[in-house]
Amino acid sequence: MQLRSLLAKFDGLAAFLQSPLLLVIRLYWGISFAQTGWGKLMNLDRTTEFFTSLHLPMPRLNAIAAGSTECFGGVLLALGLFARPAAVPLTFCMIVAYATADKEALLGIFSAPDKFLGADPFLFLFAALLVLAFGPGKLSLDALLARKTAAK
Repeated sequence: MQLRSLLAKFDGLAAFLQSPLLLVIRLYWGISFAQTGWGKLMNLDRTTEFFTSLHLPMPRLNAIAAGSTECFGGVLLALGLFARPAAVPLTFCMIVAYATADKEALLGIFSAPDKFLGADPFLFLFAALLVLAFGPGKLSLDALLARKTAAK
């Protein structure tokens, strides 16, 4: 019986850490997404050249789309505002990044997992998937809006 009580307390403490951890993930990776996207948009010619070298169709339009998705999606992620919906295009963007710029790492997901895990898109993708799966947490604008809506 003592062990169950200790486990229950431990579970309570671990659950308490969920929202602060999600906040840290959202802030760090949301700001990182926003900075990366902003960089793409502010250096559109260079980004377009890079996308052209990857043989992407309509490279300028795709550069604008990717930069905008990362910049504005990152801001929403950091704020925890429409965080789950924002995580969807961010996830898609990182999958496309893997499929185009890090194709070798993507193809080696099982044969060379270190290459897959070390590729630039991995942590961005992982952060977006965490927020998509678990939500933004209690320390977010989504949670604040939900509380205000429930109070009415």
